[in-house]
Amino acid sequence: MKKILVIEDEHILQKNILKILKAEGFEAIGAANGYEGIDRARAEHPDLIVCDIMMPELDGYGVLKTLQADRETALIPFIFLTAKTDRSDMRQGIELGADDYLVKPFDADELLRALETRFKKQDSLLDRMAHLSDELTRLQQFLNAKDGLMENLDRELRRPMSNIKVALTMLQTKNTPEARDRYLQILEEEFSREISLLNQVSEMQKLLTPENVSLLCQFNLLQGRG
Repeated sequence: MKKILVIEDEHILQKNILKILKAEGFEAIGAANGYEGIDRARAEHPDLIVCDIMMPELDGYGVLKTLQADRETALIPFIFLTAKTDRSDMRQGIELGADDYLVKPFDADELLRALETRFKKQDSLLDRMAHLSDELTRLQQFLNAKDGLMENLDRELRRPMSNIKVALTMLQTKNTPEARDRYLQILEEEFSREISLLNQVSEMQKLLTPENVSLLCQFNLLQGRG
């Protein structure tokens, strides 16, 4: 059930809005002024706020500025109620971060259409954020797996190179044909091993795509670094 906070100092209007919202299945809560509205927004974490602009002490602009400055409430969709139709007033609210306007007087259909539109946009935004989060997770898995693979290959490539150096040194110091044949055999084996590892690097780079890494991690066949 969606929760909607209505911040309106006109008691009868607030009561009517709350009645409409409850009849449509929303959880509706009210606040009689800007300061109370801020407190209720922080305590209740509503899914959307409907707020009058012209209120004593703290107007709707002040409410919006305060909530926008708070990480816990900054992303709550915000619809202004106003008796003004001046474009500069509407532009001011939009520039502050309001999502929509309802001009008084309005009927139940106008209110509900505005809410439906805003919730659809909010759901679309949340879907996009979830998709981006999934993509970032896949990318991080890919980068971690690639880094881990490169580290392992680096270690493996160093081993035959070390053996090759030793064999070359021993070839320079050994005089018997048997010893030379032995170290020549070692050189051939280590060169073959090095070529094989380099070929593996080439093949793994083709296989190591974000999609493949994600699938391998899903079945615990590949452990990325933390």
